[in-house]
Amino acid sequence: MAPTGEVLLLGPGPAPTSLTVREAQARPLLGQLDPEFLAIVDRVQAGLRRLFGVEHRFTLPLAGTGTAGMECVVANLVAPGDRVVVGVHGVFGQRFAEAARRAGGQVTEVRAEFGAPLCAERFAAAVAAGPTRLAAVVHAETSTGVLTDLAPFAAIARQADALFVVDCVTSLAGVELALGALGVDAAFAGTQKCLSAPPGLAPVTFGERALAVAAARQPAPPFYFDTRLLTGYFGKDRVYHHTAPVSLIYALAAALDEVEQEGLAARAARHRAVASALRAALPHLGLHALVPVEHATPMLTTVQYPGGVDDAAFRRRLREMHRIEVGAGLGPLAGRVFRIGTMGHGATLGNVERVVAAIGEALAAQGVRVDTAAALLAARRA
Repeated sequence: MAPTGEVLLLGPGPAPTSLTVREAQARPLLGQLDPEFLAIVDRVQAGLRRLFGVEHRFTLPLAGTGTAGMECVVANLVAPGDRVVVGVHGVFGQRFAEAARRAGGQVTEVRAEFGAPLCAERFAAAVAAGPTRLAAVVHAETSTGVLTDLAPFAAIARQADALFVVDCVTSLAGVELALGALGVDAAFAGTQKCLSAPPGLAPVTFGERALAVAAARQPAPPFYFDTRLLTGYFGKDRVYHHTAPVSLIYALAAALDEVEQEGLAARAARHRAVASALRAALPHLGLHALVPVEHATPMLTTVQYPGGVDDAAFRRRLREMHRIEVGAGLGPLAGRVFRIGTMGHGATLGNVERVVAAIGEALAAQGVRVDTAAALLAARRA
């Protein structure tokens, strides 16, 4: 008989949500122009500014997933013929490059192997090779678990007078961001990862340089993503643009309150500590992290299989026998790795112990020699 109970979400997202967030989402609806709801919108915008580390007036929860945030950035900032340089060392860098191409951008990809960091020197050379409208990187590449140091890339873009755009889908609320101090012109994220809110909203932020480019873009961006129109609703005028996803914004407000109560520095430290515990356990299970710790994200760990392990059967056993979801490898890593997300409410030592024990059992079932007791002890001592 299959086990029952809530599935523990330890994949690349969505992450577990708290009872408080779920209860907030179930509150009675208000109209999107109701004064009580608009006060919540204001509070959400202020909370997102703190998470991004910006003072940008255009900072808002766009209705749509993180991909909608990417589309909003591209639609407003990339016009046909614009030269765009994108760092690509994973699936989500590839997606940004493809979105820019579809907008008519002339895209140069600066590539690195999946699992390796981007080379700032090669990125600088690509940006300097011609007049560049926009340079973009993924902060925490969800397909590999690589965390990019933004400072050198921001400096490269600024020196070339290019807009600098960052994908923060996986990093927002899991690490401390200071995008304003770095000079990031635009960034986008999702709510379903380290924020531990339901999927369906894309926090986005545009600085004044980016807003000026968006205002001058020809042809005009799609109606739904037009920053000028979005500012009408999310600014002081409150002009109707689209029906706000009221329940999702309730949930996001509650999730932002939880971040505020914990403190972002403490939350970031918790993510780092939990990732360290997980990494300490892996060698005792015959496993190794794909990314060296100095380049690794603290909210997602990509794990290499030993030889002979059936990826699909392994993940299916975790899901069916242990009620735990982990993620598959993407792109060239498919079948070679699995991804463990310790994000938001999922980032606890108790969850690490549970997944380590389950991984030990599932690997042993495929004939891999493991020492689960030693792995658990190493996690607790990390």
